[in-house]
Amino acid sequence: MLKGIPDLLTPDLLKILAEMGHGDRIVIGDCNFPAASVAEGGGGRNIRCDGHRATEVLDAVLQLLPLDSFVEHPVIIMDKPEDQADLPTPVWDEFTDIIGRYDDRGGRAVQFVDRFKFYDLARKSYAVVSTTEHAYYACIILQKGCL
Repeated sequence: MLKGIPDLLTPDLLKILAEMGHGDRIVIGDCNFPAASVAEGGGGRNIRCDGHRATEVLDAVLQLLPLDSFVEHPVIIMDKPEDQADLPTPVWDEFTDIIGRYDDRGGRAVQFVDRFKFYDLARKSYAVVSTTEHAYYACIILQKGCL
């Protein structure tokens, strides 16, 4: 047990966060995200956080991980396709609220990309975190900055 470290950050996830360098990306995927196969395409780093929402993991990770200040959008969220434009996605508001607690840019730090571009970016990420998040389109990529 360590002081000041959120309980849901496993030893494996802490190791990944410590190993990441400036510009590296980490994915937090919802329960429908193909985390294992996407991670396999990018080096096989898939960390499971079963029993936790993507929002909980995002909040815990951002307590330790600075977002990249050298890029306009260090946060990427999977967007809905046009045929699901009316589908409610309140998790996006939760994401931006959490981001705003740790980065002054808040929602301005976020970029939305379509599902297939998101998958391509995720395959190039340093690691993928699997959650049991059930909200629709609750997949997010964070780009690490400097202290």
